[in-house]
Amino acid sequence: MIIRGLVIQPYATNCYIVGSESTGEGMVIDPGGDAGAILKHINETKLDIKYIVLTHGHIDHIGAVGEMKEATGAAFCVHSDESSLIQDRPLSSMVGSLYPALPFPDRWLRDGDRLDVGELHFEVLHTPGHSPGGISLLGEGVVFPGDTLFNYGIGRTDFPNGSHSQLMNSIHTRLMTLPDNTVVYSGHGPESTIGAERRGNPWLRGL
Repeated sequence: MIIRGLVIQPYATNCYIVGSESTGEGMVIDPGGDAGAILKHINETKLDIKYIVLTHGHIDHIGAVGEMKEATGAAFCVHSDESSLIQDRPLSSMVGSLYPALPFPDRWLRDGDRLDVGELHFEVLHTPGHSPGGISLLGEGVVFPGDTLFNYGIGRTDFPNGSHSQLMNSIHTRLMTLPDNTVVYSGHGPESTIGAERRGNPWLRGL
């Protein structure tokens, strides 16, 4: 399995390129901006991008979606509960940033859906709290939780429609039930494992 992580400025958002070495199919998770850099890495891996997936619709994760779709023709996928963020983008005024209009999603994701990239299989886990339609992508011994869980941290819940109780429930019931050796590739910051977070994340004591 190919996994390349890029840190996209100005919000230090992690964008991931994930692909199958055997079939050459791939997906891009959270293209927050700098489409040129993302496409450069895609070209280096020679992947045929099948999906562009958002873990959620906040402004720091969506900036290059339109350019990526135009360049790759991939299906744009996001959870159905992010429809208001995707269509209205109320955070744009809060952070002082303007982005081009997003394309309409090709696929509204739901909990339990599966995204196949060659022989790689990823399950959609609905993990709301940071945002209503936040998802984690689970498969092949790794999880991409977006801004739900970080290395020794958790997602903010002070944005509109955020919920701390929902976030903690998502972490407790969907992520902390995973094997300890599951590698965590978060929306910001370095990678971790479920076991490391279970043992050392100060926000998860008692879970």
